Amino acid sequence: MPELPEVETTLRGLAPHLHGQRVADAVIRNAQLRWPIPRDLPELLRGQTIRSLQRRAKYLLLAFDHGTLILHLGMSGSLRILTAATAADKHEHFDLVLESGILMRLRDPRRFGAVLWHSGAIDTHPLFAKLGPEPLQEGFDAQHLYRATRKRSAAIKLLIMDSHTVVGVGNIYANEALFRAGIKPQLAAGKVSLARCARLVAEIRATLSESIELGGSSLRDYVDSDGKQGYFQQHYWVYARTNEECKNCGTTIKLIKQGQRSSFYCPHCQR
Repeated sequence: MPELPEVETTLRGLAPHLHGQRVADAVIRNAQLRWPIPRDLPELLRGQTIRSLQRRAKYLLLAFDHGTLILHLGMSGSLRILTAATAADKHEHFDLVLESGILMRLRDPRRFGAVLWHSGAIDTHPLFAKLGPEPLQEGFDAQHLYRATRKRSAAIKLLIMDSHTVVGVGNIYANEALFRAGIKPQLAAGKVSLARCARLVAEIRATLSESIELGGSSLRDYVDSDGKQGYFQQHYWVYARTNEECKNCGTTIKLIKQGQRSSFYCPHCQR
């Protein structure tokens, strides 16, 4: 599933092609995604100008004068920039066609992605109203994480993957950041000291930033807006390395299940 670095990489690839451009049309081939694509979207978008592109959590936001187009890549989605004459296949469900002669196309074989419209302030939409801070912005710091962990018996990994605590820290990057911070994923959040919260915040930021620079992780379907794969998976310390030697100390990497997700850790390096 595309996580924050993959969505940010997609945003950076799309922005030069979309920002300031006028929409010629919106083409809906299959409206039945995670939530139905609004049938009146073509009428809402024709002739309108894309004023800005942003990311909030794992959502892409295309702002217009009268509202926001909300995009989510789901489990297997990707957004590509193509020429307007490019034929679509059965997994390509939505096009945003620009007057410049190019289009942005959503490909989503599993159809867990989303194309939505919101006419009000974006933070009033139910998907965004209760989200925590962005991990790469000032609102996410040691004090914020420390307050969120107090008297919490939930595992620290589950807490940093909770979008009410901080957005966009998916399974891959939670595993990697916890290793870099030297914290085992099953440790009760309430036992993480302020100093260790500071270390974890720093490593979450560093891990996500490094992945963005490497184009994200391509494990199954993910490619960027130019069709290129990311390379962060070549730099994993623990993720998907069960029974392999720790690159730091040589101890065997362990696998446990937490919240129906796989957690990978080094019993020696993480305490």
